[in-house]
Amino acid sequence: MLACLPVLLLVPSAALAQEKVDLRIVSRIRHEAFENSKVMEHMFYLTDANGPRLSNSPGFKRAGEWAVKTLKGYGLDNAHPEKFEFGQGWENTRFAVNVVEPNYQPLIGVPGAWTAGTDGPMTAEVVMATIKAEEDFEKWKGKLAGKIVLLNPEREISPLDKPLNHRYTDAELDSLALAPNPGERTGASANRAGRPPMNIQQLRAFRKKLAAFFVEEKVAAVVYAGFNGDGGTVFTMMAGSRDVKDPVPPPMITLTPEHYNRIVRLMDKKIPVKLEIEAKNTFFKDDVNSFNVIGDIPGKTDEIVMMGGHLDSWHGAQGATDNAAGVAVMMEVARILNSLGVKMKRTVRIGLWGGEEQGLLGSKAYVKEHFADPATMKTTTEHAKLSAYYNLDNGSGKIRGVYLQGNDMMRPIFEAWLDPFKDLGARTVSIRNTGGTDHLSYDAVGLPGFQFIQDELEYSTRTHHSNMDNYDRIQKGDLMEAAAIIASFVYNTAMADEMMPRKPLPKARPAEGAGAPTGGSF
Repeated sequence: MLACLPVLLLVPSAALAQEKVDLRIVSRIRHEAFENSKVMEHMFYLTDANGPRLSNSPGFKRAGEWAVKTLKGYGLDNAHPEKFEFGQGWENTRFAVNVVEPNYQPLIGVPGAWTAGTDGPMTAEVVMATIKAEEDFEKWKGKLAGKIVLLNPEREISPLDKPLNHRYTDAELDSLALAPNPGERTGASANRAGRPPMNIQQLRAFRKKLAAFFVEEKVAAVVYAGFNGDGGTVFTMMAGSRDVKDPVPPPMITLTPEHYNRIVRLMDKKIPVKLEIEAKNTFFKDDVNSFNVIGDIPGKTDEIVMMGGHLDSWHGAQGATDNAAGVAVMMEVARILNSLGVKMKRTVRIGLWGGEEQGLLGSKAYVKEHFADPATMKTTTEHAKLSAYYNLDNGSGKIRGVYLQGNDMMRPIFEAWLDPFKDLGARTVSIRNTGGTDHLSYDAVGLPGFQFIQDELEYSTRTHHSNMDNYDRIQKGDLMEAAAIIASFVYNTAMADEMMPRKPLPKARPAEGAGAPTGGSF
């Protein structure tokens, strides 16, 4: 056995040596990314100038038009919007909420998307009506007309005991590089009321019935505290429906818990509370199509490498870390690659997705149209021509490596490609899967789709889906580094002798409900 050891030890290094990296191109990419960066200019136009970018809203459409124009200016071919069915648009253009009795206090909050507005400022009494399931409706029938409903009890707030900002330590990256225990399983737990948790279909159905109940009972507005966030940070998403056939709920508002809890305590002490609310919300029903932005850097063959991030955001802020950061980087990658003046073997295609926040809708529609329908797994001719898709959508943190998404055949390739960027802290290759964003649309039909490992920074604690997701939370240097690393990955994929290795095709499965939301605020 010992005699065989030297031979065995040579196998990984031999495989790694086969993957060639053109360091002259890497050097040019780094120089362009670090000395001539446009990434923060992209950030400005995506956020300050055109955000927020809720899908099918005027802000989203303006940002899409800007992206198409900018990509054309960078020399991309056929930069264009590509439509997919989405639903009605919605926009909030004015909002204020104040306590007016027992004494005045301005409140920090955000209205839920796809909910009704008010006809100017509206003042009403507050009532507590905790409704967790359909069986709770009967208790409140006939009691809520003209009232502002508090939807959940006081939320406990704990003092901060750790920083909101975090970068991966070496030990954490080493742990992330290890394969997960295949025997571990996570079990579902009951919610606070002791009921079994709802799945996404049940949750959608309940929210639809709850909205109809509020409309039928003529509720003036609904106010609740978010499940996370404090200190003025409010996390909010959708509270209504983009389906034009669904009932439109009354104004539904998430408050920072410190302000919400004060109202609850006053109510508990039988002190009447009145709120003044003004919300100018507009629905856009004439065009139910949203779009993705697509553009090409033509190669020598009809094979393709894709990269992307989602263009849409939520409406509480300008959607900087989620996901103008990813879009700004991918547009910068396109600019960098085109600036090299090298005709690549494969066409490089950028995809800036709409509807990601409502369930990866844009990338799912694109993959279904161009590559395969996961419900049938009937593939198109383009399916065989896509080498890989690279995604960025975890905030503005530094890239520390890449997830293999279970494709261990990519390990020696990615290790070689990361090697020139170890001085930037990018060294980790993880077999683990990561979810929640558009690379999953590709992985679902057996195409190599990858998401990068990023420092978390303040993503989950402050910015993700919150009113604090603004330009100022972006880390310029991290995005510049990300552009260099991804440009190198895309270039290497475009110039490789062979297509990237693939996992076996998944089995066909029933289509997930079109438009299934990724979550909500109440």
